[in-house]
Amino acid sequence: MFRPDFMEWFEGLRLPPYHLEKIDGQYELTFEGKWPEVMLWEIPALAVLMELRGRAVLRDMGRFELQVLYARAMTKLWEKVEQLRGETGLRIADFGTRRRHSFLWQDWCVQAMMEGLGKKFTGTSNCLIAMRREVEAIGTNAHELPMVYSALAETDDELARAPYDVLADWHEEHDGNLRIILPDTYGTKGFLEHAPDWLAGWTGMRIDSGDPATGAEVAIRWWKERGEDPTKKLIIFSDGLDEAKIVELANQFKGRAKVSFGWGTLLTNDFRGLTQDDALAPFSMVCKAVSANGNPTVKLSDNPNKAMGPADQIERYKRVFGVGDQERLDVVV
Repeated sequence: MFRPDFMEWFEGLRLPPYHLEKIDGQYELTFEGKWPEVMLWEIPALAVLMELRGRAVLRDMGRFELQVLYARAMTKLWEKVEQLRGETGLRIADFGTRRRHSFLWQDWCVQAMMEGLGKKFTGTSNCLIAMRREVEAIGTNAHELPMVYSALAETDDELARAPYDVLADWHEEHDGNLRIILPDTYGTKGFLEHAPDWLAGWTGMRIDSGDPATGAEVAIRWWKERGEDPTKKLIIFSDGLDEAKIVELANQFKGRAKVSFGWGTLLTNDFRGLTQDDALAPFSMVCKAVSANGNPTVKLSDNPNKAMGPADQIERYKRVFGVGDQERLDVVV
């Protein structure tokens, strides 16, 4: 799956320094350096921050209070597993590394999914846990790739081509592997309307923002228009999922496409309602590239509440990519 020169580089990888400061009561954590090194800070940085936040809340709890808290959290997760285990044809992976409650809790969640769901549980995005529990390390590419390619574009024409240049390079690099399209960085509708025909031959598509059912319908229609059979394609849902939404989407698209779920924060960090003032409730926290060679990066998404970047650049990107009115949806996690 990976070239020898990449593995040699990866073996010697050391993450660049980080910079942490407090500005107007808010902590600001940044990284600067070569892109292949800097981008790999995202997962450990977010995981460390979420675990530190959890430890701060738990610090003043007594032994029995902690035992009861985790017993309730375990029960809550197991009830989700029991609801899912009765559904036929499910494929669910753990995508919850970045915003997990803690490493040990994520490991427990993976073991619970393995026991409760059996073959319906397809793997985890945490490579260490995958190795220790002997399950597949699983995931897809991310928004940062088109964001940086786009920031490096010098003209509007180059900007419009950037999301496809990313996938062309990916197509060449991985030689048949890991071919899942992530189309929503600058709006799914416009991305698919202008996508080259060869992309329709990829394995599937990840739906990561906007209304998930609408996104899946757009994907199915796009495949049909290009002569592809949607029932042989994979749709991965990965945004704001919990057990009820997983069941709903699985039933809605059963028989229309292969469906899989990347279950994130509400798998590995659902302590909602279990502490006073809901102090352990999960929240949306992200780490994104903010510039490349001094040029600001932009992410539009299918949900304008997830847009990132300077206001003037957001308007420029909306013009270049033909993004019109979008429905604003609450960002849960």
